[in-house]
Amino acid sequence: MIPWRKSARSGEQGVKRVLIIQLGGLAAFVQALAPARAIRDTHVGAHITLLTTETTQALAEQCPYFDKVEADGKPKEPQAITALIKRLRGAKFDMVYDLEGSSRTNNYFQGMRPWPPQWSGPVPGASHAYVASDSADQHPLDRYVAQLAAAGIACDTPLLADLSWLRTALRDPPRLQPEYFSIRGRYVLLLPRGAETGLAPRWPEDKYIELARRIVRYGVTPVVLGGPDERAVGAAIAKAEPLAKNLVTRPDIFQSAALAQRAAFTVGDDVDLMHVAAAAGASCLVFLSSSADPEKSAPRGQGGVVAFTAEAIAELPVEQVERQLRNCGVFHQAATA
Repeated sequence: MIPWRKSARSGEQGVKRVLIIQLGGLAAFVQALAPARAIRDTHVGAHITLLTTETTQALAEQCPYFDKVEADGKPKEPQAITALIKRLRGAKFDMVYDLEGSSRTNNYFQGMRPWPPQWSGPVPGASHAYVASDSADQHPLDRYVAQLAAAGIACDTPLLADLSWLRTALRDPPRLQPEYFSIRGRYVLLLPRGAETGLAPRWPEDKYIELARRIVRYGVTPVVLGGPDERAVGAAIAKAEPLAKNLVTRPDIFQSAALAQRAAFTVGDDVDLMHVAAAAGASCLVFLSSSADPEKSAPRGQGGVVAFTAEAIAELPVEQVERQLRNCGVFHQAATA
């Protein structure tokens, strides 16, 4: 559960229609669910609309914090942008929580002048503006705490992303169980970043292979998750270690989160699924460049997140990762099961 508490200013009686805006990718959206829950519980009985994108629509529509989800939050054509602003103005929202905080949402605010609704966000002139010079140096969840405080909602810290509602919302069907993917016993999720992404840095394929082999020796199953860009690395791990299970591209977002909930541990690069795993409550080990500043970029979750950092991520040794898993009892528990 996400800890938070209301302040005297929150939950005002006149707020009946609320808009939450979050237009980022999967990782950003999962983090934004933490303040969204505080907003939901603050405005009891209000009708809450989420403005998001098609990327996160499916997850948003199952989330209990929203009454309505609109997925056209990032139109490209000028006419479509104008139509969106007109629709937002016509909806007559009492309060808007801009969790996106971009130049795009600033334009939405400006387009609703001269009588914009109450607005929480990094927008000068907004009724509940949060404009801090150091916001770029804050972790997104810390920034949300400060933004909500400016709007009258006080949260205990640290604020953590939370997907614990997922199984209940979906009624925990068989497809959310590890057995659906023929996984038996303890398993560790591996979340590599594929070379096809063109993004650096990343932990090398050969080290994932060696880690998978070591995990298998302890009687634990390595399970590889990822998107289309990770097809090659997933296939390489499974070829080199036949007892590893390659599920790259197979589970949907709900199944991925459910697998993370039941995993003994999650290890991988700073990919979107790592943020999903942390929010699902998995204990996580994430590889981060020392230039990334883990204090403002590492995933956060109830299960705890360990950040392994180095100037060159490729230099992080497999032995160090194995030791961390062993120290956390992953392999001892498998041996005594």
